[in-house]
Amino acid sequence: MAQENLQNKQPDSTITSSEELVKSPSILQDDEIKSASRRKFLKNTAYTTAGLGVACAFLPFIDSMNPSKDVQALASIEVDISAIKIGEEKKVMWRGKPVFIKRRSEQEIIEAQKVELSELKDPQADSDRVKKGKEEWLVTIGICTHLGCVPITGQGEYKGWFCPCHGSQYDTSARIRKGPAPKNLEIPPYEFLNDKTIKIG
Repeated sequence: MAQENLQNKQPDSTITSSEELVKSPSILQDDEIKSASRRKFLKNTAYTTAGLGVACAFLPFIDSMNPSKDVQALASIEVDISAIKIGEEKKVMWRGKPVFIKRRSEQEIIEAQKVELSELKDPQADSDRVKKGKEEWLVTIGICTHLGCVPITGQGEYKGWFCPCHGSQYDTSARIRKGPAPKNLEIPPYEFLNDKTIKIG
């Protein structure tokens, strides 16, 4: 009978002591994961804060690299064209490049408009190179598209522009007609502010 009571007093092996619970590998692993996640969060926060600080420090430096107002003003120029007579040309400088502003005669306009596109090395209609209603005005960058020489006005077979360096010839719409130049003279961005003023750029 005493032996039976002793057996009844033995602890239940299915109950886990608090000490064993603390030492459980799965619980230790959970703690390590939480700790690693916390460290990662703190590290990311530190990196983000540092990155924002560096960006703020560099903003004044980046802003100083932007062009000043006087330099930005040179990006466009206004040209008085009121004194240019029919058949004459005015040369101006824009962004370090010569620009030809030609007031074409009626005959020069007719010659430019009647050319077949199939005859051109760089096909482009005259109407695509002038402003509608302002066909007498042709504005081009005065740099030969071959090697960058400055063409002479009113010279050559086509009475437009002639490049003295290698013989490229342009018509009265400044389109390449003969010689080594591969492209027409470039048309810069421009607009008429009024009947007397053109804004280039």
